[in-house]
Amino acid sequence: MQSIADLRALCAALPHSRETFPFDATTLVFKVGSPDALKMYALTDVQADPVTVSVKVRPERGDELRATHDAITPGYHLNKRHWVTVTLDGRVPDDLIRELIAGSHALVAGGLTRAQRKAMGL
Repeated sequence: MQSIADLRALCAALPHSRETFPFDATTLVFKVGSPDALKMYALTDVQADPVTVSVKVRPERGDELRATHDAITPGYHLNKRHWVTVTLDGRVPDDLIRELIAGSHALVAGGLTRAQRKAMGL
């Protein structure tokens, strides 16, 4: 997985995932939630080369990932304890990238209120 198209397809397959450009024309933000309560779970710069994606992780998982993969760094412009940035240049296995994106989606969706999750079937 090394392209924005791959990343978009992966995120689009997750339940209640939405693409937004809340900051500028190049920062693509993937959010989960109901229309009135969307929360960010991944973001990327559509013009970056190589492509990177920032995802939310549990702090201990982030420490482990940064220690074992040089292509995984603290989240760029994000809370360094809770976010990592993954460079999609082939150094991180696709299975791990998919796991991190799905895990970020699940972590953020889990932070929605019970009523919001129930309304979305999550």
